Amino acid sequence: MSDRVHRKTRDALRDKAAVVGVGCCQFGENWNQSPSDMIVDAAYEAYADAGIEEPQKQIEAVFTGSIYSQAGPHECSDALKLFNVPVTMVSNYCATGTDAFRCGVMSVAAGLYDTVLVVGYDKPKDRGVSGPSVMLDGVRDLPKTPAGWFSLCAATYFEKYGADREDLARIAVKNHHNGTLAPKSFLKREITVEEALAGRMISWPFGLYDCAAQTDGAAAAVITRADLAQGFRDDPVMVRGVVIKSGPNPQKDPDNDFLSWKPTGWAAEEVYEMAGISDAARQIDVAQVHDCFTLTELLSYEDLGFCEKGAAPEFIRSGHFELGGELPVNTDGGLKTFGHPTGATGVRMIYENVLQLQGRAGARQVKGAQTALSHNIGGHPTVCGIAILGMP
Repeated sequence: MSDRVHRKTRDALRDKAAVVGVGCCQFGENWNQSPSDMIVDAAYEAYADAGIEEPQKQIEAVFTGSIYSQAGPHECSDALKLFNVPVTMVSNYCATGTDAFRCGVMSVAAGLYDTVLVVGYDKPKDRGVSGPSVMLDGVRDLPKTPAGWFSLCAATYFEKYGADREDLARIAVKNHHNGTLAPKSFLKREITVEEALAGRMISWPFGLYDCAAQTDGAAAAVITRADLAQGFRDDPVMVRGVVIKSGPNPQKDPDNDFLSWKPTGWAAEEVYEMAGISDAARQIDVAQVHDCFTLTELLSYEDLGFCEKGAAPEFIRSGHFELGGELPVNTDGGLKTFGHPTGATGVRMIYENVLQLQGRAGARQVKGAQTALSHNIGGHPTVCGIAILGMP
């Protein structure tokens, strides 16, 4: 992308929109709830957070994201009784929630609407579970299941940088601990490194505790123009930048080294420029990153510039990314303890970061947090979404 386009994107979005309300339903095996129930729980919490009493009059557009819903955007509009407004459905692999948020931000920054609602949701538990691993035909003959694919990256990283399963286990222990402090997480159980290492093997080197849970969930955010934000609450959170990048299928990319995600690097470069960040390791105070597997979180530390390539194990062992560390990551337990109802995940990360920046995260609060990052990868992975929020 040219410098001119970079500059136009930065100037068009930075600090033009603010988040003034967030909501999140209880994540879990929500057998007794329909998608509509979860949407209502999340959206009405966000309304209350923003002080919105008449959403049918105050919400001018809705951007919703789901992977598994076959009902389309009217599932959200019917649930919330938001009619005579545009309702747009977004679907972009695991970055769906972040992309729905991006669309909402762009619509406000462009001046199309004053106030919009973003809702991410999914209910995969109703669909059953995945079957056994199947091999793909083709040049590389790679495993089809996510665990099989990401485990190849783990083995490659272990060989090159001398990491081991204990490094991954420490990430799982951290996220399980953080999840016990998040009221709406699914898994609330402390584990030890020894328990993580003893877990049932899924796809070497991944044991059970290296893998995110599977859950149902929904999350929502109210976005408004920056100049209107104080009318909703006195501590609005500014949108510094939000970016989506696509990349080649790494299973077919001859230049893939199995050690990083190209779309994450590209998205990080652009969103940092947009947000005015020159040193992510020092300027980001708290981050929520895509931890579908512990190895995915480890690689994201490096791809996002939180540490040098190959240095993540050292940072993990030092506690750098723990709640009391210098850059806390996945403060609510991440996908590991919330699970991954795909369309909801990106917006759930926004929910957590807004609470952190406003000092409302309770026992998991990062002291003095002013700038927060959220990150999703999806596809093979072939897409990345990153959002950066900050206090005025």
